[in-house]
Amino acid sequence: MPGVVHLVDDDASFRTAMQRRLKHAGYEVSTYTSARHLLDRLPSESVPSCILLDVWIPELSGPELQERLSELGSMLPIIFLTGHPDIPTTVRAIKAGAEDFLTKPISSDELLRAVERAIAHHEVTRSLKSKLDMVRAHIASLTPRERQVFELVIRGNTNKQVARELGGTERTIKAHRHRVMEKMQVRSVAELVSLAERVGVFVSAAGQTA
Repeated sequence: MPGVVHLVDDDASFRTAMQRRLKHAGYEVSTYTSARHLLDRLPSESVPSCILLDVWIPELSGPELQERLSELGSMLPIIFLTGHPDIPTTVRAIKAGAEDFLTKPISSDELLRAVERAIAHHEVTRSLKSKLDMVRAHIASLTPRERQVFELVIRGNTNKQVARELGGTERTIKAHRHRVMEKMQVRSVAELVSLAERVGVFVSAAGQTA
């Protein structure tokens, strides 16, 4: 199965036609009659997916749903659909992170290309999030002393400097540092710094962690 497409449109005949096209291409399809309908059944991100979203739907518009999903932390790529495109709406949606903007009627080729790109994008972001979550879990597993050593090491301090800062012996610091490297599953300080920066433990030019 290539992925799941969540289709939000209040036009029943359009939903049926789109669902048929997407299922024929091998996608699993979930349909929603409104933005509220989708929010009540918030899509899982456990499999590569995307949202096909009509701009002008009743109650909560497409761009408003986009904003709400962003607030909820959703990473699902959104492809907007509209029968009446206008530049300000398109620009606003793209700036807010929309994956694509398609104008009805949509050819099957155009639709499937956009969906394929969006689902591939989601697969990449899911993989990245999974890796970052793992790094955060590794950091959380550090003891308070190991966390102190970790923060000093990523600033470029030597074992001697860390020992002076924390009031321990070099030998003890070396042991802590070894455990930090093991728990973080890295073999070099460069890798440790790279992981720290990726999850926002930023090493500033002033030599402080933020």
